[in-house]
Amino acid sequence: MDERDVRNLLEAVRRGKLTADAAVERLRQFPYEDLGFAKIDHHRALRQGFPEVVFAKGKTPRQVVGIVRGMLRAKASHNILITRADAKTSSAVKKIARAAKFHPLSGTVTIERDRTVHGKGLILVVSAGTSDIPVAEEALITARTMGNHAEAVYDVGVAGLHRLLEHRQMLGRARVIVCVAGMEGALPSVVAGMVAAPVIAVPTSTGYGSSFGGLTALLAMLNSCASNVSVVNIDNGFGAGCVASVINRL
Repeated sequence: MDERDVRNLLEAVRRGKLTADAAVERLRQFPYEDLGFAKIDHHRALRQGFPEVVFAKGKTPRQVVGIVRGMLRAKASHNILITRADAKTSSAVKKIARAAKFHPLSGTVTIERDRTVHGKGLILVVSAGTSDIPVAEEALITARTMGNHAEAVYDVGVAGLHRLLEHRQMLGRARVIVCVAGMEGALPSVVAGMVAAPVIAVPTSTGYGSSFGGLTALLAMLNSCASNVSVVNIDNGFGAGCVASVINRL
C-alpha cells in the first residue's frame, strides 16, 4: 500500500463509497502481516516509494507463493518483484497470479499492475561482457518495475572501447548509469570519466581464478579514480537498480 492507495481509501470513505468498517478491515494488516514464516511489510511502499521485494533464494515455492498471495490480498496497485527465482518458483507464482512473468536470464519474476513512470530521466544499464548480462538484466528489470524508463547497452567492455564510444550520446542522456563488469572491473571508471551522471558500479563474479569470484572487480571499483562512482555488492543487480531508481525519483 503506497500513498496513492491510502489517499484513495480515505477519499472513498469521505464520499460514502466505502464504510469506515470496510476501510478498517483493509488496514487491519497494516503496517505488516505476520504469516508465521514471514512478515510482509505492507508499509514499505508508503515509507520508501516501492513495496517489499521478495528474495526467492532459500525460500520454498510455497513460501514465495504465500508472500505474494498476501501482497495481492492487500489490494494495493503497485508492481510486485521477485528476485533470484527459478522456473519451479515462477510456475507456482503463476498459478495464483496469471500476470506473473518469468525472466529466466536474471531469475526475476514480475507482476505488473502499474505502468506509471515515476522516474524523471533515463536509467542506462551498461554491461562489460555478455557473461555479465544476467546481473545487468536484474538491474534493468528492477529499475523498470520500480517505475523508471530504463534501457540497456551490453558487451561494451574495455577490451574494445570503440564499442562503448558508439553509445556516447545515450551515455550523455542518462540521468543515472548502472555499470556492470567482471574480470578486472575497469569499465565503470571509463564510463564515469565520460559523463556527469552518477555511476553505480556492480562487480560480477565473472572471471578466471584470480578474479576470486568478483572480489578483484569489487576492489578495483572501490578504488576507482572517477569521483562519481559508487559501488554495490558482487552480483547485486537488484541493489543497483533500486538505488538508481531512488536517485532517478529525486
